[in-house]
Amino acid sequence: MSDLNTVIEALETLIGFDTTSRYSNLELIEWLEAQLGPLGADCVRIQNSTGEKANLWARLGPDTPGGLVLSGHTDVVPIDGQDWRTDPFQLTEAHGLLYGRGTCDMKGFIALCLAFAPDFAKLNLKRPIHFAFSYDEEVGCQGAPSMIKTMIDQGARPEAVWVGEPSLWQVVSGHKGIMLTEVVVTGKEAHSSLPHLGVSANGEAVDLMHALRKIEKELARSGDPNSPFDPPYPTLSIGELQGGTATNILAKTCRFAFDFRCPPDFEPNEILAPFYEIAAEKDAELKARFPECGVRVTKMTDVPGLAVDPDNAAEILLRALTGDNAVRAVAYATEAGQFHQAGMSSVICGPGSIDQAHKPNEFIARQQLEQGVDIFTKLVRQLAA
Repeated sequence: MSDLNTVIEALETLIGFDTTSRYSNLELIEWLEAQLGPLGADCVRIQNSTGEKANLWARLGPDTPGGLVLSGHTDVVPIDGQDWRTDPFQLTEAHGLLYGRGTCDMKGFIALCLAFAPDFAKLNLKRPIHFAFSYDEEVGCQGAPSMIKTMIDQGARPEAVWVGEPSLWQVVSGHKGIMLTEVVVTGKEAHSSLPHLGVSANGEAVDLMHALRKIEKELARSGDPNSPFDPPYPTLSIGELQGGTATNILAKTCRFAFDFRCPPDFEPNEILAPFYEIAAEKDAELKARFPECGVRVTKMTDVPGLAVDPDNAAEILLRALTGDNAVRAVAYATEAGQFHQAGMSSVICGPGSIDQAHKPNEFIARQQLEQGVDIFTKLVRQLAA
């Protein structure tokens, strides 16, 4: 049976690949294939449109529907501007903590999957074990949908999906969905003393942002105290804003982007309908003044939420492995919602704390990996029974 040293060795190699989302992950995918292929895994790459990135779907066991998916993303967030005390892409241990970009989010879980793959391969599996390693999760869960579609198209539809996002090995039943939207307002430059000769893109954008702020405040007043989510209502925030070149020039362009996170029982497009209507009216108004002006609203990503369902197959399995019976929901989004939307019961449970994710000096505690070894050992014994 695999042990902690095997897990840490795998993690050390994984951390050595700089798979920041803006870069290719193909070297890491090749290494994963080299670990799983010799074990008899059927490995399928699902590349992005440019061929620079890929998902890896690998199957051990029979080519039949059902089985369990072990899901993790290979990309990590940037280290730009962060104050790291160690090399982010070299695993460093100090005082029982393992430092490196991705140790917590979420190469620690992938290391456990790889370390125990030989144990899975030795079993006479009645249902397959699937490894689903994706790209670009950190920039809107962009990779997983094509892998999920490939699974379904090939008749593999698994029964349960275990997404190993950091949760301190607590079972997480649900998460909010996330929609990222870009708004670009095109105005017409003119001298600021003659505003009637042009259109300030910044000024028009303020009206649109005011409409979003109104929705945001209304949502905050509508929270359900019985909701498992914290905060217990959809949240909206304008995270990016750029516009203008000088104070005495009417801005030609203003761009802003907003983040909208909804519990699964809310319909984001219905909530945003008043904003869409105002944006369309303003677009028509600006084009009537100057044809080159207008408003463009672009949905950049739309990740579904994961509804709380404590009786699904994935949750039943993880509760048996961890002994955790509490019901939890989180505000961040994961690929679990995408698997669930495709008809596969899903759950979140993994090593490390989300509090460490995306920060400088990201770490995972050795104890968390030790606990992971115990949980995966239970899984192997359960599959062997």
